[in-house]
Amino acid sequence: MFSGAGRRGCGPDLGEALGGRDLSRPVVLLAHQPVLADEAARHGVDLQLSGHTHGGQMFPPTAVTSLVSPVNSAFGKVEFTQLYVTNGTGCFGPPVRVGAPAEITPLEPRSPLPA
Repeated sequence: MFSGAGRRGCGPDLGEALGGRDLSRPVVLLAHQPVLADEAARHGVDLQLSGHTHGGQMFPPTAVTSLVSPVNSAFGKVEFTQLYVTNGTGCFGPPVRVGAPAEITPLEPRSPLPA
């Protein structure tokens, strides 16, 4: 399902975006910021793909993004929602990265194994 649900200046409205969906089908949410993971979990999102943190880029931003985001880089989980946060290829602030290499992450969606 694709939706641009949200009101200008108020952020995304996941209730509007995900309302009326087929609950038997998995939901993948593309959300720029991983801070939406708590709300995504409340709406039954199976997988959220995010960026925004740049993996923290270097210290001290790493400490700040770790305080704000449930996952700073790579895979994590918020309730039953799986969350993947890519470091991306760009930078914020100075063009320097230490411990958070630039990345482009290929993903291969697969059907779950039959029970």
